[in-house]
Amino acid sequence: MHELSIAHSIVDLITQYVPDGKPGFVHSVKVRVGTQSGVVADSLQFCFEAITKETGLDGTRLDIESVPFVVWCDDCSRSSQNNDGTILCPTCGGEKTRIVSGTELQVVELEVMDKPMEVT
Repeated sequence: MHELSIAHSIVDLITQYVPDGKPGFVHSVKVRVGTQSGVVADSLQFCFEAITKETGLDGTRLDIESVPFVVWCDDCSRSSQNNDGTILCPTCGGEKTRIVSGTELQVVELEVMDKPMEVT
């Protein structure tokens, strides 16, 4: 399960940017995960919650935005969403395509509060 190592990497990144080293101030982390990235969003969520439990990041919300797999076709000059991950153009069947989105894994936002959150 590589989601566990990804969750650890997210926590490492958070601790690099937390003000004054006070993790209780972190409210949420937003992550963009492409549908063809190989990351299972539910597993990532579970792993993140498990490794932050009873730490200074307990209660930090992990918001996962799913990014669809999209290809651009040079033959028909169109972009198309393609949920099965094939790189052939679903519109014209062309092979001259390039991936526009859907393979990314990015931490895009870190929401930090002025004072620590209360964990319930």
